[in-house]
Amino acid sequence: MAETRLRVLVIGCGIAGLTAAIHAWRRGHQVTVVTKTDDPAESNSSYAQGGIVYRGHEDSPELLVKDILEASDGMALPEAARIVAEEGPEALQEVLLDWAKVPFERDRAGDLQFGEEAAHSRRRILYSADQTGRAITRALLAFLKKKTEIRLLPNEVAVEIITAPHHSRNPLDVYRRPFCLGAYLHHTRDQKVRAVFADRVVLATGGIGQMFRHTTNPEGATGDGVALAWRAGCRVVNMEYTQFHPTTLAMPGSGNFLISEAVRGEGAILLNHAGKDFTKAYDRRGSLAPRDTVSRAIFTELERTGREHVLLSLDRISPATIRKRFPTILRKCLEFKIDITREAIPVTPAFHFSCGGVLTDMDGQTTLPNLYAVGECACTGLHGANRLASTSLLEGVVFGRRVAAHLCRSDFLARPFEKSIQGWEDHGLHSSHDPILVRQDWMTLKNTMWNYVGILRTRSRMKRALETLKDLKNQVDHFYWNVKVHREMLELRNAIQAALLITNSALKNRVSRGCHTVLRERS
Repeated sequence: MAETRLRVLVIGCGIAGLTAAIHAWRRGHQVTVVTKTDDPAESNSSYAQGGIVYRGHEDSPELLVKDILEASDGMALPEAARIVAEEGPEALQEVLLDWAKVPFERDRAGDLQFGEEAAHSRRRILYSADQTGRAITRALLAFLKKKTEIRLLPNEVAVEIITAPHHSRNPLDVYRRPFCLGAYLHHTRDQKVRAVFADRVVLATGGIGQMFRHTTNPEGATGDGVALAWRAGCRVVNMEYTQFHPTTLAMPGSGNFLISEAVRGEGAILLNHAGKDFTKAYDRRGSLAPRDTVSRAIFTELERTGREHVLLSLDRISPATIRKRFPTILRKCLEFKIDITREAIPVTPAFHFSCGGVLTDMDGQTTLPNLYAVGECACTGLHGANRLASTSLLEGVVFGRRVAAHLCRSDFLARPFEKSIQGWEDHGLHSSHDPILVRQDWMTLKNTMWNYVGILRTRSRMKRALETLKDLKNQVDHFYWNVKVHREMLELRNAIQAALLITNSALKNRVSRGCHTVLRERS
């Protein structure tokens, strides 16, 4: 049991948030998990198809560190890579195998099966068909509900992080070092905002993908954690490193459905419409090069040929393997009259993952005391300029455990200051936002980020994006402060703030590295 029983508020319900919550509960803390969705299983983690890094045969921490550093284009923090490589297998065994009993694929003898993905030097990926993220999330939620007393509250959207002195009525608090005391939460059913106090707050809000026109991310990936932390005064770093997945289904109405990197790991190759493997011209590893390289190769090929997509050929994979290993992808493609056991898949890149985020130390602490961040909204330094496939889920497990272990080491408690915190006031405001304006603003944001701050960037495009985003922020802020709180307005406001952070970071960084490619413009 913990020396001090803390009130822990976890904002987010993916693998990172659930891992942190379960470990914190096991240490004796009072834990509440909130998610803005109606279904707690709806998170970025649930959409991870390929798998999670473990330790394969003839594998070692040193080999994994080497692969992470190489894929990151020299930008990954070696300490973070070492921690994940060394602690990962034990953390995964404890949380996912022993506690949650995730149904990873096994052979007839009961031994774990390993998949291969791009830029890995060993087969070391555990998987559950092509729905690994969903299998993990559902298993963790089942464990949480049956084995713990953790409170799980759906339909709760974080509005702001509560900090002293910013939200304090006591004028003398201005002399204190700022620290976190909880969060203002908006319930989407009763439309009320309330202050929820906590001794420790853990941001685990996931990704940012909805700010781009094409993304593999679910609707809730609106950059909430990054925006919340930024407004609370936290450092946010590496936001220019936005990873685009090379292969999503390029069919009208498919919603950029992800075609897992594991497909290429099992032998699929990328072809242009002439049937040529064009990827070898960009990297000797061809279709198994790191994601940033393959995405740029596809994008450049599309610009060169004027086509809308390239082709992913599965000819080298047997139909039996396809049916067993990729049943979800097979079913999805069949909805569009594509039988992947006999024909190639039309694919195009889409935004997938943010390598940057809220800066944390190796215990998940942000630069604001009492506030932690974990998962995709955080930046531990692990991913550098380009994430190695299937490391993000493992990062959530490892750093979720580290966050829980560190909670009691922070000095501040919220309780002595709670009475001085202001309640939420929305008297005299308009009853609702204008949905037409919100939809139009989302379209402007998505098109601006995709066209000007996408896979290939120029300074002229990014400057244009910055001016558009500043104007958009001013307009949305005006509406935000004049209408009652609503989820759609909160998400739009957060996404615009995150987009500004990306664009400013990209403009300041003139060095092309990893996911951030700046083209030289003609004079």
